[in-house]
Amino acid sequence: MIGEATSSSGGGKDDSPAAVSAKKNKKPNYSRFTQQELPACKPILTPGWVITSFIVVGVVFIPIGLASLYASEHVVEIVERYDKDCIPPDYRNNSLHYIQTSEINKTCTMTINVPKHMKSPVFIYYELDNFYQNHRRYVKSRSDKQLRSKASEGVTETCKPEAVTSNGQPIVPCGLVAWSLFNDTYRFSVKKEVLDVSKKNIAWKSDQEHKFGSDVYPKNFQSGSLIGGGKLDSSIPLSEQVDLIVWMRTAALPNFRKLYGKIEKDLQANTTITVTIENNYNTYSFGGKKKLVLSTTSWIGGKNSFLGRAYIAIGGLCLFLAVCFVFVYVFKPRPLGDPSYLSWNRNPSGQMN
Repeated sequence: MIGEATSSSGGGKDDSPAAVSAKKNKKPNYSRFTQQELPACKPILTPGWVITSFIVVGVVFIPIGLASLYASEHVVEIVERYDKDCIPPDYRNNSLHYIQTSEINKTCTMTINVPKHMKSPVFIYYELDNFYQNHRRYVKSRSDKQLRSKASEGVTETCKPEAVTSNGQPIVPCGLVAWSLFNDTYRFSVKKEVLDVSKKNIAWKSDQEHKFGSDVYPKNFQSGSLIGGGKLDSSIPLSEQVDLIVWMRTAALPNFRKLYGKIEKDLQANTTITVTIENNYNTYSFGGKKKLVLSTTSWIGGKNSFLGRAYIAIGGLCLFLAVCFVFVYVFKPRPLGDPSYLSWNRNPSGQMN
């Protein structure tokens, strides 16, 4: 009786085997979601479906490829390399001395013949080869906070070795990316009539509005003994320095093009354009190449036949596979299994019998 009283008044704790088993059980509550019994699409790839899919892809891709190839072929593009031709004959064997000596005149003139009618706007690009803007230390050598706001002018920790001047003053914009700004210039004329080069909208609008501050002005830029590239007007805010903004969007590959400007005028076929180049940028120390590119555009952009050829190749491959499967299905048919024997058809609810 005493034992029973103690057991019944011991705080209500139940140590029976059933209670212990219930506590250790981690089985979740049943639901169709946890047991993966929700309705789902479980297609069966019959020969008809496979052949039809390949035919549809081929029929869609080939016209798209032909249209892309047609548009690319109608883009007029002129590419002229000038880094070698702009070196005076006396300095052909010592190009590095030529480009590093400020006393030597860097102006050179070349002519370009327009092969076909070029409808405005005619885009002007400079193309650099063997220039690794994607190098990790180069890409990291900048301060995005400093570029955005004047209050962060002193944030230059990530900009070494072009972070501060010899007396400790911050460089704005700092870093190797800005320091190596491309500084060749081009002037165009036709029969002594100057062609104006527009810089309007050559930079991304989002970059101008959000990445480069309207209250940030160049300061102590290119003031050291070693000049990397172009200089900036200290009276113009960074948000309006479009050449810098274009350059600061680093390229992913060592051979790249960047937009220099636009000619807002049609160029007729067989027109001879005289180009006056200020050959200032040093690509000779690392074996780089410099090219001037004039190009029109189409609905797919510039001249690029890869996209069209890729569409045609994939579409042709799909049609070829469709024909192969038709022959196999006709001459060597294979009976399909009965779908009613599949587990989800025999027991649609998924419950164990």
